[in-house]
Amino acid sequence: MNTVRVALADDERMVRTALRVILDAEPDLEVVGEAATGAEAVSLVREVRPDVVLMDVRMPEVDGIRATEQILAAMDEPPRIVVVTTFENDSYVYDALRAGAAGFLLKRAAAEELVQAVRLVARSDSLLFPSAVRSLAAEYGRTRPAPAPRWAARLTEREAEVLRLMSTGLTNAEIAGRMGVGTATTKTHVAAVLAKIGARDRTQAVIAAYESGFISPR
Repeated sequence: MNTVRVALADDERMVRTALRVILDAEPDLEVVGEAATGAEAVSLVREVRPDVVLMDVRMPEVDGIRATEQILAAMDEPPRIVVVTTFENDSYVYDALRAGAAGFLLKRAAAEELVQAVRLVARSDSLLFPSAVRSLAAEYGRTRPAPAPRWAARLTEREAEVLRLMSTGLTNAEIAGRMGVGTATTKTHVAAVLAKIGARDRTQAVIAAYESGFISPR
């Protein structure tokens, strides 16, 4: 069993302690470091190379958005970043997703949701809370009609279908079942979609699809 190494970044010590207790209780999860500011988070990630970072979106000095940007820009193989927030419908959360965060998690989430979220983003197999991502895109994404993106014309019919199914939060196995193909074929389609859009992961691809009007978030 591979252990998922997690770093915590939050300016509240009690929040970090609570997260550590929950995660360290799981046999396949391990907290490998903590940071109290965005700047500390960037340094910590470079030092300990975690698989997943739980990043508070609002922190002093450097907020979670800037810290996410800096981590992703500085590392060839960066960790998966999940922003942690108090409010779901928050422009900061959407900005963090646009900056490269793989998803977000509410601070009031149950322990089971936290654990499942870390495991999910570590696998990179689905979206965290796809309906919430859609709502954020509808609220803060592009509101005026825009020309079709260049990448849209490069997608095959199958790849376009895969992107639409990705936006609903389906896993590769679930997409394969819907399309009547093998999981390996689905993985190939997903990789092609990400490459043609120029997206780092599924979340970035779906955000691009919403913002371009390729998929309507409403």
